[in-house]
Amino acid sequence: MAGLGRQGNGGRAGGRGSAGGSGPARRVVRVLPGALIALGTAFSLLTPPSFTGSPFFSAAPLVAAPLYTFRATVLTGLLASLAVFLLHLHNGTGRKVETLTELATVVTVSGLALLINRVVRRSGEQLASARGIAEAAQRAVLPEPAERIGGLHVSAWYEAAQADAFIGGDLYAVQDTPYGVRLAVGDVRGKGLGAVEAVAVVLGAFREAAETEPTLEALAQRLERALAREGTRRDGLDAVEGFTTCVLGEVPPGAEVLRLLNRGHPEPLLLHGNGELAVLAPAERALPLGLGELGGRPDRAQEWPFPVGGTLLLYTDGLSEARDRAGDFYDPAARLRGRIFPGPHDLLSALSSDVRRHTGGGATDDMALLAVGRPEPRQPERRRTVPVVRRDDAA
Repeated sequence: MAGLGRQGNGGRAGGRGSAGGSGPARRVVRVLPGALIALGTAFSLLTPPSFTGSPFFSAAPLVAAPLYTFRATVLTGLLASLAVFLLHLHNGTGRKVETLTELATVVTVSGLALLINRVVRRSGEQLASARGIAEAAQRAVLPEPAERIGGLHVSAWYEAAQADAFIGGDLYAVQDTPYGVRLAVGDVRGKGLGAVEAVAVVLGAFREAAETEPTLEALAQRLERALAREGTRRDGLDAVEGFTTCVLGEVPPGAEVLRLLNRGHPEPLLLHGNGELAVLAPAERALPLGLGELGGRPDRAQEWPFPVGGTLLLYTDGLSEARDRAGDFYDPAARLRGRIFPGPHDLLSALSSDVRRHTGGGATDDMALLAVGRPEPRQPERRRTVPVVRRDDAA
């Protein structure tokens, strides 16, 4: 459990990949075109005229093409061509056929480098546009919750397993309603656009029904009917086996209690201010949402104490089924028991860092975390963000 404890201000885990890497490696790659021209010049000056540094001069604009702007790539090609011309003048070989051939080769390669630069830049713009659209979709489907809702401190964390993805099949929601603060964390079966569509259906139904349904049982049935309607529009296996595991929660106003209704989802955890931890397992197992037609017992919410200083943690199986290199699952209850965190944001920041250490930075499933804390009297507000972490960022 080393390293899981108090954390400073959180943020995006890891760094976004870019051409040439980052830090010292990126700086080395960016000076490589100039270094190649310098090496070609030195090679030509230090060897007999029959030897040529043409490979160095030809490589320089090609290396510059994916790294530099169009203007800088043009400049690199001009410098490489000028170096070839001046070196042959220096050697007195400017009128030989081999000289013209070498110069034509460098000029031709420079032209190809400009074409490559255009293609790379256009692809980069399209990728940036796609990422912008993905981020906008993420904010629309999973908007950032307020820092404080109904007197409770709230923090969320979402990590998509698919590289270059911002959203997958996991979901969370927190909403202040006439019946108290209601929340949901769920995991839609499957991945890809179909899962994202189901997430939008569940969250849309939750936001509407949470305001009007008087009980969690009625709220669960509304979500069940919404998924049933969605299932009729699906083809193939999803139409038969589509389902969503979900935990619905409610914190009534003015009462230090918590109500939960669990539909086949991993058990939430309740962390107390003194380091104690309780696993909020349901008395009876229930089928996930979307499988109601298979029968089973009626929904029944359970109630637990939710004292001042406590923090409720809800998560998807991307956390509890994260494996290390030996194949051992991550056990959030064991890792968190005995630990004390100043607030929900500190908890999620430390937890996300710890699970990445456990897995070695890899992720095979989406992971959504939601922490809701009942603050102590006069506890100061803590600024925090909702990081959206992609698989390549976490590596």
